Amino acid sequence: MSYESEMLKKFRMPSRKEVERALLITLFKHNGVIKEFAKGEEIVNEIADDFGLNENQRSVVLERIYHKENRIVKTPLWHRLLYRSADFLAKGKLVSRPTSTILLTGTKEWMLTENGFDKALKLLQIPKAQKEFLPIKSYEVQKIVKKLSEAERPENYNPFDKGKKIVKITRESALRTRGFRQSIIEGYDYKCAFCGMKINSPDSLLWEVEAAHIVPHSSNGKDDIWNGLALCHLHHWAFDVGWFTLQNDFTIQVSPEINSIPADFGRMGDYDFIRIFSNKTSKAFLPKRKESYPHRNAIIWHRENRFHK
Repeated sequence: MSYESEMLKKFRMPSRKEVERALLITLFKHNGVIKEFAKGEEIVNEIADDFGLNENQRSVVLERIYHKENRIVKTPLWHRLLYRSADFLAKGKLVSRPTSTILLTGTKEWMLTENGFDKALKLLQIPKAQKEFLPIKSYEVQKIVKKLSEAERPENYNPFDKGKKIVKITRESALRTRGFRQSIIEGYDYKCAFCGMKINSPDSLLWEVEAAHIVPHSSNGKDDIWNGLALCHLHHWAFDVGWFTLQNDFTIQVSPEINSIPADFGRMGDYDFIRIFSNKTSKAFLPKRKESYPHRNAIIWHRENRFHK
C-alpha cells in the first residue's frame, strides 16, 4: 500500500468513486464549472461540508520529497483527493481540465463535457429531456457559444437559413440550439432586453429569461447571435405575436393596436407590461459587445412581418 493510500485509510477519507460522484453533482449545481482546488477556494470547503469532513481530514498534509530541488513538498490530502478524482473524470472525458478550459473561456476551471452532463443528470435522476432548458455549461456547447459570440459581424446579414429543413434532431443540431440559447442569455447578462428582469429559480438551475429569435424558426430564422434577443416569458410572447418591435436604434415600439383593447388588459397590479413602453423613448438593454447587437436586417423583417402597425 502506498504512502498516499495509507493516509487516505488512516484518516478515513471518502473513496475516489464517492468524490467523483460528488464532483459531477457539484459541477451540475454550479452551472457546469468549478474553480481549481486551490487553498482558500470555497468549492474545496463546500464539497468537504457535503462529506461532513472534520478539521483533521481537511487539514492533514502529504509530505513528499522533491528530489530535483531537494526539498519537502506539502500537499493537503483533501486537495490531492479532489484533484485525483477530477483527473480521473477528465480521463473518462466527463470533464475538461483547467488547462483546456482556459483556452476556451479564459478562466482556469473544471467544466462538464456533454458526457459528464448526461452522467450528472442520471445521478440526480433528472430526465434527459430537461437538458435543453438547463443553462448548465458544457465544453462542447461553450465552443459553439465562443464561435457565435466572436464571429465577425456581417454588414449584409441574411437572417434566413434557406437550406433549413424539418429533419430529425441530431446531436449536432441540439448542441447548436443550446449554444444559441447560451450565447444569447450570457450576452444579455441573463436579463430581459425589454424590462431588465433578472431572476433564477431557488436552486439556481433555471433562468427566467429566454433566448428569442427575431426571425423565428418557423420562418427559417438562423441560430445566430444577430437574430436573437434575451426576453422574459411575457415579453417574449408579446414580441412574437407583434405587440412590440424595435426601431433601428433599438428603441422599443408598441403596436397602436394597444389603444383598441380594454385598459385592464396586460396589467399586473399597477404594472402594465405593454403600455409602459408607449412613451417612445424606451430603449432595449443590449450586450456589452456592439458586435453582438441584433442586426438591422432581422429587426426590419420583424417590423414588416410580425409587428401590428
